[in-house]
Amino acid sequence: MKIKLTNVYVDHQEKALRFYTEVLGFTKKADFTNGPFRWLTVISPDEPNGTELQLAANDNPAAKAYQQAIFQQRQPAVNFYTDNVRGDYERIKARGAEFAMPPTEVTGSTIAQLNDTCGNLIQITQLAHW
Repeated sequence: MKIKLTNVYVDHQEKALRFYTEVLGFTKKADFTNGPFRWLTVISPDEPNGTELQLAANDNPAAKAYQQAIFQQRQPAVNFYTDNVRGDYERIKARGAEFAMPPTEVTGSTIAQLNDTCGNLIQITQLAHW
């Protein structure tokens, strides 16, 4: 088995697409509409055949409640890994992102958290090398 797709609920798909591509640097992979449904995914430009992240509309009341609850609890909706959290922090901050937590050393890693402007906290993690 492989993980090929995961999702994050967003309050506005077009705004999310701009943020995840222009600010974070991901690449749009799929974008098509079927009636009111829009299937929208992004990928890492370093892994064009890697795991896709679906930017899913939170138009379902349960999805919206879940998204709002984890945001209010300051829990990240998604976690990305990097080899240079401080460099990514500077790059992303220069593109206008609002960080809730600058790079912070915790047990086994350095993490930073930012607001994706679409209702979510994102965590960026650099694992410590032992």
